[in-house]
Amino acid sequence: MRIMAFDYGTKRIGIAVSDSMQIIASPLTTIHPEGIWKFLSDYLAGEQVETFVIGKPKQLDGTASGSDQHVVGFSRKLRKTYPNIPIVEVDERFTSKIASRAIAQSGMKKSKRQDKQLIDKVSAVLILQTYMDSKSY
Repeated sequence: MRIMAFDYGTKRIGIAVSDSMQIIASPLTTIHPEGIWKFLSDYLAGEQVETFVIGKPKQLDGTASGSDQHVVGFSRKLRKTYPNIPIVEVDERFTSKIASRAIAQSGMKKSKRQDKQLIDKVSAVLILQTYMDSKSY
């Protein structure tokens, strides 16, 4: 079974999934929040997901950020829609900065490095990898 991670934003949701052995985190897609429920319905019709992992936005001091309310609403609806799939929250501080830096170091052209969809997908991978690394101890 796979693990699916979300980097939730009000304009885009970056989505990453693990392989079935839960070893490798890979970017899947980005989607507008309005399309997430159809996407999940279609995806879950063909794949089994064991756990949802959601990046929890926090300030530097660890308190909730301004976008936290949107993530809470998404998490609440996800829990209601898929009650049999546990939800885990992971601190997502710095994931966008780390994703941007990793993309910049990859040697991609500047126009591709500034692609916000790519940054959101890579951020979702970082969130998922953080969770999978924490599970392995």
